[in-house]
Amino acid sequence: MHELSVMQGILEVVLRHAANNGVSGVEAVNLQVGSLSHLREEWMQKYFHHLAAGTVAEGAVLRVQRVPAVICCRECGRKYEWQARTGPSCPSCASERGDLVSGREYTVASLEAV
Repeated sequence: MHELSVMQGILEVVLRHAANNGVSGVEAVNLQVGSLSHLREEWMQKYFHHLAAGTVAEGAVLRVQRVPAVICCRECGRKYEWQARTGPSCPSCASERGDLVSGREYTVASLEAV
């Protein structure tokens, strides 16, 4: 059900930009979704179709680009991609202290409209 509330927010962004730019129909929504967000594409599309019914975004296709989880090491400052198989250790200094820079976001990158 997490996807439903996220898709409601995304639809609001899409409709606001469509209205501000005189768009009569949205054909596709290009999204950037963090790899740690746990959003499933099939449910995102289903909920978006349901919520967009009767709007300028009705029938729009979601195109999802996954954004990797990136951590910034607190010890040496290196940014590196987090991999489940390698764990959270910094490849430069082996510290396990870091801050998540990306990986949980969901962003409307662009719209394809008529």
